[in-house]
Amino acid sequence: MPRTKKEYLFIDGYNIINQWHYYRNVSENIANSRNKLIELLVEYQAYRGIKVIVVFDAHLVKGSVEKKETIAGVEVVYTKEHETADSYIEKQLDKIGRYELVQVATSDSAIQQIVISRGGTRISAQEMLLELENTKKDIRTKTDKPRQKGTNIDQVLDQETLKKLEKIRRNI
Repeated sequence: MPRTKKEYLFIDGYNIINQWHYYRNVSENIANSRNKLIELLVEYQAYRGIKVIVVFDAHLVKGSVEKKETIAGVEVVYTKEHETADSYIEKQLDKIGRYELVQVATSDSAIQQIVISRGGTRISAQEMLLELENTKKDIRTKTDKPRQKGTNIDQVLDQETLKKLEKIRRNI
């Protein structure tokens, strides 16, 4: 039986943050921007059921070593000194791109070409934003349904209460 391919989504973190107009107002505080992006990706990963890895450049940070952490299931990578997010993602594609389903979110055309040549697919920053917004809407729609007008009483009340109401109804 053939093995099912695992789905991965690599995010070029700063490329996405810099492209999104949504983040323009918080771009002065890069930590807030990173945290907001990670928060959206946590929700996205949980809903879509794919492995999300967000990569942030630290290549210009003197003495920086590669750092990885997991935040609610999302892998967050800070590259080492002299390593860009692009080169980190490229290395990961070399390892798994031909064996797993890999998508990369970036608007950098050079890395997009590399992604395609390594067996992955690409999604632009703007497309990723739309994907995150649509996922948020889908989640909201599913969680709001029980409160919508016309909800069946048996979806709200427990069985014991329903039996009591039925008993009262039959006595009238």
